[in-house]
Amino acid sequence: VILITNILMYVVLTLSWAIFSGPTGYISLASAAFFGTGVYASALLSSSLPLPVVIVIGGSASFTLAFLVGSLTLRLKGMYFTMFTFGLVELVRNSLHWWEVNITGTVGRLIISADNTTIFYAMVGVFAAVLLVSFLIRRSRFGLALRSIGESEEAAAHSGVNVTRVKAVTFAVSAFFMGAAGATMSMRWTYIDPTTAFNIQFSFMPVLMAIFGGTGHLYAPVAGATLFSLVEELLTTKFPYYYMLLFGLIMMGVILFMPHGLEGFIEKWKSRAMTKPAVKT
Repeated sequence: VILITNILMYVVLTLSWAIFSGPTGYISLASAAFFGTGVYASALLSSSLPLPVVIVIGGSASFTLAFLVGSLTLRLKGMYFTMFTFGLVELVRNSLHWWEVNITGTVGRLIISADNTTIFYAMVGVFAAVLLVSFLIRRSRFGLALRSIGESEEAAAHSGVNVTRVKAVTFAVSAFFMGAAGATMSMRWTYIDPTTAFNIQFSFMPVLMAIFGGTGHLYAPVAGATLFSLVEELLTTKFPYYYMLLFGLIMMGVILFMPHGLEGFIEKWKSRAMTKPAVKT
């Protein structure tokens, strides 16, 4: 149950990341900021509210943060946007750390934890929600607007798309599910602090998993996150002192031999199977 919950958490983070970054091409490294916001919302409210309400509030806090930040900064493009989102994680983490040390006089918070089965079912619910929202966005005019922004923002703006609003709303929607995942997973811990909640690993792992799986189809980030999580679990348990080196070698191999990830390999295999000539009798 614990392993599957961890896998679902990474699947949720990767799917959430792909909602915005997949069609637009914006590489966001702010996932840890939104995940950590959900963690701290859960730490503040877990003792007084039921878990579903805590999850929704954690997601809403991340939604609000992402919408405010996105409305101001999504005019940045390319590496400037990526650098800013990476800095956002450090800004939120250090600001919260300063607040706790200088205002509240404490570092970190205790959390009333839930049992693993409850956390598992809560994460399944978050996964089902992000999967449904991803599917609906991809099939909607909103998703078409996102793809047009990814192709050419200038052309999308001239065709009537409110580029800034579409990007800000989508960025916030993706952050909602990251915050919901953070609020859910925090129930497994009895103590959290800014360093734990805003671990930069939660920013880089969704990007690597999306590269590993792909973002063109809905199954791609799910498959990429699942297999990547299993590989991570295997390497960290079997090769605890060398797993980062092995991780790097695996990613180099994927980028060199499968530049479009698992999705590209699967789609190439499907196209070959469909074009294979029939055997004459």
